[in-house]
Amino acid sequence: MKKAVFGKTEDGEEVHIFHLSNGKIEAEIITLGAILKSLKTPDRNGKLGDIVLGFDKLESYLDPHPCFGTVNGRFANRIAKGRFYLKGFEFNLAINNGPNHLHGGIKGFDKVLWDYELVEGVEGVKLIYNSPHGEEGYPGNLRVEVTYQLTDRNGLKIDYRAETDQDTVLNLTNHTYFNLALEGNAMDHELKIHAGAYTPTDKDNIPTGEFFPVSDSPFDFREFKRISQHIGVPHEQLDYGSGYDHNFVLNGTNGVFRLVAEVKESMTGRNMEVYSSEPGLQLYTANHLDGIKGKGDLVYNSRDAFCLELQHFPDSPNQPHFPSTRLKPGAAYRQTTEYRFPL
Repeated sequence: MKKAVFGKTEDGEEVHIFHLSNGKIEAEIITLGAILKSLKTPDRNGKLGDIVLGFDKLESYLDPHPCFGTVNGRFANRIAKGRFYLKGFEFNLAINNGPNHLHGGIKGFDKVLWDYELVEGVEGVKLIYNSPHGEEGYPGNLRVEVTYQLTDRNGLKIDYRAETDQDTVLNLTNHTYFNLALEGNAMDHELKIHAGAYTPTDKDNIPTGEFFPVSDSPFDFREFKRISQHIGVPHEQLDYGSGYDHNFVLNGTNGVFRLVAEVKESMTGRNMEVYSSEPGLQLYTANHLDGIKGKGDLVYNSRDAFCLELQHFPDSPNQPHFPSTRLKPGAAYRQTTEYRFPL
């Protein structure tokens, strides 16, 4: 574990960076947005390479960017028209994505400074944020803890914990952009998602409330296939998302930690396994990257990465038959996701 000052905000507050290493993989996390800045894993020859998109300097993270490596909240993904009802009261949130609310609003968890504690005895760091009642329109004082830890399974584990003093809604995820080849178009990665259904959306990317089977559709990733294999076929849902930007209904039991997705990249020999306790996975194929200057001399263009965001379903507060995102006082929000890299 190494800790350093990564830079200062415009208000002069220090942003810290933590470097984790277990001799096989390395990760860097910063206290702004609880961002996963870097994740280095070995290729088939044992050479480490950074497989996540991002920036070299703090200034770029302070400017608007497409959530590179961020923890998103209070509600990751979309809430229709920025409105939901809880205990008979209407709550109105910022409209920041067309007609909808996205990733917690104007200043969600991805844009705030988190406190930190070092995790004794392991390669890990706990980031802490106390979100006050009314922040971005959400009810309740909320304490959130996100712990990044390297595991002996060549994994990066992310544990999420939260408590509230009033009824509220909560949906947290990590929004890392992956490219196991390190650069260039990422659509030749082979992907497998353990899901037999997905939640179709309207033209504004809000779930219709239905569950569609993946069979006989471009959304069938039950066996390994290139991400690009069906991304360009005529399909209303792909038109709505400009590619994949959809929630998959994961197999297994919500709350049970299990294998939910697998990725293979043939050029470098890197593989990734994704385990999670969440009910949903948002596959986003970086459709809207538009020439962003990133690490080193890299320029990130459309589909140069993919996101596998483990989450509850979008717009769950307005969809009573979706798994609930309601959090009550005295209850604990818990979820775990781990990205493993078999050698």
